Amino acid sequence: MTYKTKMFKTKQDFIAKIHLIISVCIVIPVSFVYAFNPGFKFNIQLQTIDEHNFFKAIMGLYIGFSMLWLLGIFKQQFLKTAIVTNFVFMLGLGFGRLLSFFIDGTPTFGYQFGTFAELFLGFYGVWVLTRLKK
Repeated sequence: MTYKTKMFKTKQDFIAKIHLIISVCIVIPVSFVYAFNPGFKFNIQLQTIDEHNFFKAIMGLYIGFSMLWLLGIFKQQFLKTAIVTNFVFMLGLGFGRLLSFFIDGTPTFGYQFGTFAELFLGFYGVWVLTRLKK
């Protein structure tokens, strides 16, 4: 039995998966920056082993979700799960950052842009999910 895995079979398939691809392309590199050099792009200076441990755990979480999104991109049976976890992930980050804007003040441009991108990708995922064939 041969099984071909295609990323996009139709235009609708592209619409349903493009936000997952964008998410993977952003979340994986950011996870490595957070884990190994957060001061490179962000105003973060880790001081304790616990802080380093926390950021490496975040890396693992980000990579774990990215692997699930990749499964959804390449395997149809994982697509709905990938979309749901992606919009929960993105909206959770986005709304958490919005809360921080009000409580903590305005962060650097990277986090401001990230907030917009996370909310956009999250709401896009909700929109895609509502249009998927049951």
